[in-house]
Amino acid sequence: MTSDWQNASDLLCVRLDAMGDVLMTTPAIRALKESVPGRRLTLLTSPAGAEVASLVPEIDDVLVFDAPWMKATPERPDPERDLEMAQRLRERGYDAAVIFTVFSQSPLPAAYLCHLAAIPRRLAHCRENPYHLLTDWVRETDTVDSLRHEVRRQLDLVESIGCKTDDERLSLHVPAQARDMAMELLRARGVDLERRWVVVHPGASAPSRRYEPDGFAAATGILALEGWQIVFTGSGDESPLVERIRTAMGAPSTSLAGELHLAELAAVIEATPLLISNNTGPVHLAAALGTPVVDLYALTNPQHTPWSVENRVLFHDVPCRNCFKSVCPEGHHDCLRLVPPDAIVVAARELTGARRPHGR
Repeated sequence: MTSDWQNASDLLCVRLDAMGDVLMTTPAIRALKESVPGRRLTLLTSPAGAEVASLVPEIDDVLVFDAPWMKATPERPDPERDLEMAQRLRERGYDAAVIFTVFSQSPLPAAYLCHLAAIPRRLAHCRENPYHLLTDWVRETDTVDSLRHEVRRQLDLVESIGCKTDDERLSLHVPAQARDMAMELLRARGVDLERRWVVVHPGASAPSRRYEPDGFAAATGILALEGWQIVFTGSGDESPLVERIRTAMGAPSTSLAGELHLAELAAVIEATPLLISNNTGPVHLAAALGTPVVDLYALTNPQHTPWSVENRVLFHDVPCRNCFKSVCPEGHHDCLRLVPPDAIVVAARELTGARRPHGR
């Protein structure tokens, strides 16, 4: 590690994406933290990223920024707001900044923000020549046809300045209060934690990453008949989806959709023997907490599979794989639609050691 980075004790990390992206960056954040004793880390992130960042012990402070160059930013660009953020960062006097991006994003807008904030060292992957916007430039080598896992990509970035960790697991801490509240809610809903139970998360922000409700209903109906207790999770907006599946599955189930804060959702996922989910944030919560996961993985992109946890990644291979689209450009959703519900059941049995019932 160069002396400039060795002496950087107050570090800004920039990760402006969603919850799962922040979680997949935590091993690299741990490497930064461990490499310099007493180093303080602030994360500049989106509102969605900020919620989970508060549960990451390596992060000392969180700043929220709806960056105008990010896809998910809901508001119209406001130059004054951006200048205010630059001034806020300048007043904090950070020694260096590490900008984390996916391979298709440019780091240069964030690098310019950090330049305006007078942060003297700035590290990122970049495809084009950043000239003076980055003081530490790691050439972008990932392509659509050759992608590292997102966790490995960020670990490689910080290793370029000499920061490593022996613990490459995702990082997440569930507060005791959230754990107590979640367990109380489960028991109040009649979930017997001594019997087999599974959490099912059927929603996802991108339509292209959603397995069909009827498929979820068929798979959970089979599991329920085998004696599994089915617990659905989701946002309040996903409650109608959950109710549709519950109605179609033809067996008892429990819904916690819209009733859990993120910390409580993490507690439920931590406690369950298994998570069944589309490829979305809760999959990465499960990976961070060591909970086995059946991941219904739309082939929109290959680099976000569950990291360092027992899993089964289910998909149907298609010629249009790696489209990187939030909406299926072909309109058929075959990479998920053609995954049979029985495959989910088999994966659930395998991951929990459950035996196939006689006659099935």
